[in-house]
Amino acid sequence: MTYDAGHYDVIVIGAGHAGVEAAIASAKRGAKTLMLTLNLDMVAFMPCNPSIGGPAKGIVVREIDAMGGAMGKVIDKTHIQMRLLNTRKGPAVRALRAQADKPLYIKEMKRILENQENLTLRQGMVEKLLVEDNQIKGVVTETKAAYYAPTVIVTTGTFMRGKVIIGDLAYESGPNNQRTSVSLSEHLEELGIEMVRFKTGTPMRVNSHTIDYTKTEIQPGEEEPRSFSYETTEFITDQIPCWLTYTNEETHRIINENLGLSAMYSGMIKGTGPRYCPSIEDKVVRFNDKPRHQIFLEPEGRDTEEVYVQGLSTSLPEYVQNEMMKTVPGLENAEIMRAGYAIEYDSVVPTQLWPTLETKQISGLFTAGQINGTSGYEEAAGQGMMAGINAAAKALNLESLILDRSQGYIGVMIDDLVTKGTGEPYRLLTSRAEFRLMLRHDNADLRLTEIGHQIGTISDERYERFLEKKRLIEEEKARLENTILKTTDEVQAIVEESGGSPLKEAVRATDLLRRPEMNYDLIAKVSASDVTLPDDVTEQVEIQVKYSGYIKKALEQIERMRKMETKKIPENIDYADIHGLASEARDRLEAVRPLSVGQASRISGVNPADVSILLVYIEQGKIARVSGE
Repeated sequence: MTYDAGHYDVIVIGAGHAGVEAAIASAKRGAKTLMLTLNLDMVAFMPCNPSIGGPAKGIVVREIDAMGGAMGKVIDKTHIQMRLLNTRKGPAVRALRAQADKPLYIKEMKRILENQENLTLRQGMVEKLLVEDNQIKGVVTETKAAYYAPTVIVTTGTFMRGKVIIGDLAYESGPNNQRTSVSLSEHLEELGIEMVRFKTGTPMRVNSHTIDYTKTEIQPGEEEPRSFSYETTEFITDQIPCWLTYTNEETHRIINENLGLSAMYSGMIKGTGPRYCPSIEDKVVRFNDKPRHQIFLEPEGRDTEEVYVQGLSTSLPEYVQNEMMKTVPGLENAEIMRAGYAIEYDSVVPTQLWPTLETKQISGLFTAGQINGTSGYEEAAGQGMMAGINAAAKALNLESLILDRSQGYIGVMIDDLVTKGTGEPYRLLTSRAEFRLMLRHDNADLRLTEIGHQIGTISDERYERFLEKKRLIEEEKARLENTILKTTDEVQAIVEESGGSPLKEAVRATDLLRRPEMNYDLIAKVSASDVTLPDDVTEQVEIQVKYSGYIKKALEQIERMRKMETKKIPENIDYADIHGLASEARDRLEAVRPLSVGQASRISGVNPADVSILLVYIEQGKIARVSGE
């Protein structure tokens, strides 16, 4: 017998990186939100690498922050090291990456959740969803507590039927020997949700006292203050270094001789692993021409001696892990505190989702994070935020929100998942975004803060600061556009200092700034201004002026894309009635049920000829309706 444990607008199952952002976003939209998790001491736990950010991923963290999420704020308060990557490349590929203090990250995120208005935290194992007539009604826990809500978000990560595998040892478990969820996974299948089996893995953790750092290369953080959150004003200055070492031919010999003992190669692992984060066995086999592979030694926090051995992810038996590790310079005498392992888990086939992340089969049921086939904390958090926004919208009869591919990497990721699906754990890459010049690390607030304020996840106070920043940017761009720089000795000296060719005639300050060798600071020396502008303002002025030609072309491409997105496909369309469609295209369109012609054009197996036929069919339908009025 169940008992009535409470009524809510939104229930979030799981408190990983997707779950916490889902709960925060839902609560900020005004929905009465319940978060249920297996272990309240493991909120936002990092079961794999102790870091946040990196190429594309770091931009996602800034997008989450620009819309009122928590990940950026928490890592700013709890990191042990931070670096801006790709500084020698263009702004489109720059991104922050921070090493996290794992225990402190959990503590700070839990503090935020406990103090979030409209949010209730409960520890409990959800075993069953309450569904009537394909509509979610609530959930039931193993203690027979029934919680009721019109929307539920499942963010169970790798816990659904999780199986840990080390060599020939296999046992049911979530990450870090946590309990695994079996009943919920089975129940989702009973409800008609198609599942697939994926795999990921993690390396050993070793005791810092047993590492010989003299044989490794130091990797310090940056001295310049950096932050993921646009609201951060206090910066951590006492950073802790990471260390770099390498595998060698002896390491690879041991791995090759023991491949038959690896769960990856013995047949014990059935799930598909991540292409872009392979195990060391996979790297040695796939890249057998490489004499060595990088190994980063990453401290897991300030108050622990555990060091994460990034690059040695493995499912080899523990004794082989020891033998292999001791061939790596600096790790000859290292003591393993936790062995590396592989983990298999159930994932939802993401083409069963609408772009809001609501399931097509069950109204009010949303999924977000690794359950949808992604592989990183940042991807999970971005999905969680969007699922929370849209679940709250459905519960409160508000407008849902879908970010398109030009608005954020979050939009790219969700569109990829629900339109194309994924045959392996999905990882965000800059190459996945056709508008990556517009989706930069530096401009996430300019892209998304307006939206966050409209939906209620960004405060009025923060929005006013954002508007002031926008005003300063536009005023300074206008000032430079109207500033004529004559060929004075001072101007020519600045040009010479930058390594450019001398001016032959007077130029606008914006034209001079567009030169590759010029930057805003040099221009500021010769274009008088009474105002000292913040660094984030001058950064935007320089990028927007210097890349204005490329930005204009990108905006034109975005406009063409959006015209295709505005061509909506009727919900009741019968693709069997459309003559001329290729059979594969018809099957794929029926499976995905795209909302627009633009989305239809991105489905694998739908070619341009199919899109043209679909367009004609839709246009004829409009004409028929008009003539019949």
